[in-house]
Amino acid sequence: MRELVYYVATSLDGYIAAPDGSFEVFPVEGDHMQVIFTEFADALPSHVLAALGVDPPGNRFDTVIQGWGSYSVAHAMGIGRPYAHLREFVATRTRTGTDPAVTYTQDALATVKTLKAEEGLDIYLCGGGDLAGQLLPEIDRLILKRNPVVLGAGIPLLGGAAFQPTAFRPAASRKFTSGVVIEEWARASQPRTAAAPVPRCGDGGCR
Repeated sequence: MRELVYYVATSLDGYIAAPDGSFEVFPVEGDHMQVIFTEFADALPSHVLAALGVDPPGNRFDTVIQGWGSYSVAHAMGIGRPYAHLREFVATRTRTGTDPAVTYTQDALATVKTLKAEEGLDIYLCGGGDLAGQLLPEIDRLILKRNPVVLGAGIPLLGGAAFQPTAFRPAASRKFTSGVVIEEWARASQPRTAAAPVPRCGDGGCR
């Protein structure tokens, strides 16, 4: 089964953007960028790939889902389909998109469950934080570009999620001289559960 992968840049204190939604404080120069432009090129917007003269490899993701906040960045620039090289979904409960090549969904969780049951490459969860919080039960893998900066406030990595402890195991970690660390975490096969209480004498134990 294909996986839902939350691939995102974050600060050391767990924010994916400043309070105003900007992320210019994250470094865009350094040795980590070569990995982003090659290994994760499928996750770059189509207009960015075109500007770089890079063809999407099509070997990691074939589908993207994003919230309206993430989508609106390109939409405000007149780009109706920022990920034209991928099958594109936008989760929104209050807005209506107009691009016929984009699927707008009011039930992101049900949409992701359907997509995961299909054949294909992995699904790129682009963001933002609130959508990631809603989709936490279906996130199979976290790939975090942890940047060497503390924001103190902003848009959290997983916003609005109900309390639901979810175990992930470390899968890979790469450190770069730029200070960026790319961490990969895979969903643990079995959730952690509280240990059973030790029986005491008088409670049916010690027999």
